[in-house]
Amino acid sequence: MTDAPAAAPLDAGAPTVGVPTTVISVSGAAPYDVLVGRGLVAELPDVLGPKVKKVLIVHAPPLGAKAEQLRTSLVAAGYEALMAEVPDAEAGKRVEVAAFCWQILGQADFTRTDAVVGLGGGATTDLAGFVAATWLRGVKLVQIPTTVLGMVDASVGGKTGINTNEGKNLVGSFYAPAGVLADLDLLDGLARNEILAGFAEIVKAGFIAEPEILDIIEASVDRVVDPTTPEFRRVVELSIALKARVVGEDFTEAGLREILNYGHTLGHAIEHAERYQWRHGTAVSIGMVFVAELSRLAGRLSDEVVDRHRSILTSLGLPISYPTGRWSTLLATMQRDKKARAGHLRFIVLDDIARPTVLEAPDNSLLFAAYQEIGS
Repeated sequence: MTDAPAAAPLDAGAPTVGVPTTVISVSGAAPYDVLVGRGLVAELPDVLGPKVKKVLIVHAPPLGAKAEQLRTSLVAAGYEALMAEVPDAEAGKRVEVAAFCWQILGQADFTRTDAVVGLGGGATTDLAGFVAATWLRGVKLVQIPTTVLGMVDASVGGKTGINTNEGKNLVGSFYAPAGVLADLDLLDGLARNEILAGFAEIVKAGFIAEPEILDIIEASVDRVVDPTTPEFRRVVELSIALKARVVGEDFTEAGLREILNYGHTLGHAIEHAERYQWRHGTAVSIGMVFVAELSRLAGRLSDEVVDRHRSILTSLGLPISYPTGRWSTLLATMQRDKKARAGHLRFIVLDDIARPTVLEAPDNSLLFAAYQEIGS
């Protein structure tokens, strides 16, 4: 397991283009590599390997042209390639959509030596992973994330899942991909709000383990959110490398991996309350400020670190508050969250930057007080 990506030092004058590919290895029972660089989509046949004959490309409508280009290249390389266009964002993470993909796989006679490719953002790669994990109890999976969130979080780590009416990701599995191609070319031209939404997970990595990320963001927001800069690539690689280390030690979230849930318990409840119309990162941004306030009220975290949460997230244009009157609804959703144990809520909180820990079954009055600090 690599402790850090083999990233070049930051050079404000050096473009990302031409920098060698970074390989971040994820260890465990089914090890794989995450490749970070440019022009990596062309590496897909090497990741698929010679035994794969058929490939299903799962993609959302906005990526139809890129999916067709990928299909054409796979056909030219000797594969039988099909496409499954699924609804965009969280609307695609439904059992009916998974069944649609299973139908395609069944009608095309996909076998255990064939493969599924997830091309898209976090919701699409979550769905593609779930489909691959459940078809014939598991076929090869390759993830090609096309958003910042997908690259630093959803496509890495082997968590797959779909949503239900009761909550987010309540149905799913742990299933490792054969590889992840984090091709920075796919981010060129991405809308700024899409890039910013993905930065909540990068900020999370900074607060729980990689304070260098926070320093880079504070030095220049404009540079760090520009996919062509070395600052952008550095924070992406640091975030992926952190997740690789954690997942390599705790694939099924039995212990250490819980730290990656920082800000997610309330964040998922907000997504549910907003009927999944909010981007994941915007909800997690509010969730992080909430647990920072919870950490402070529990006597664990300083005012300065809480204020740093607020200033960094605000500088990125991410929200840090939510309507005060929604608390009872959010609390009920959190109590159904998969991170709850025996009916008790568990929150990842901070004792300091890079010192995450678990707060087990906090009193409802403490939770309410923390929520009042983020209420609008």
